[in-house]
Amino acid sequence: MLSDWIPFIFERMKPLDKLKSLGLELPSAPKPQGWYVPVARTGNLVFVSGQLPLRNGEVAMRGKVGETLTIEDGREAARLCLLNVLAALEGNDCPLASVSRVVKLTGFVQSSADFHEQPKVLNAASELLTEIFGESGRHARAVIGAVALPLNAAVEIEAIFELKPE
Repeated sequence: MLSDWIPFIFERMKPLDKLKSLGLELPSAPKPQGWYVPVARTGNLVFVSGQLPLRNGEVAMRGKVGETLTIEDGREAARLCLLNVLAALEGNDCPLASVSRVVKLTGFVQSSADFHEQPKVLNAASELLTEIFGESGRHARAVIGAVALPLNAAVEIEAIFELKPE
């Protein structure tokens, strides 16, 4: 039956094709907001600088989760951050198809002092990575509640990827 083949076919799809099948597309590679590089590579490891929830070059989700934003707002911000992380990779000579493994995700959630659900917010990015990369998308992770983030962004995410040997 065709339905038996769908998971196998989806697993074999390239990451950009998986994004399209999920109704998502990468934005343009974000420009640094300061004096740093968006992507640094050493050997087969790639470190992506913190990315904000940008849409069309503007911060789309501003404020504190648990105060002016809901958990679902935070989850949407985390997904946007992750798309910008992937766009930074793709736009800096690290095609998504060359990713062999997502190593680590670190997320910062601007939140109110009494908010303690930061992991639920970052789960949105972790879930999306697994949808895109399958088991290779499962990763180590840290999530930190922050009193403030650059440009009043709700979430910021940085990541480490391993690339296939050249």
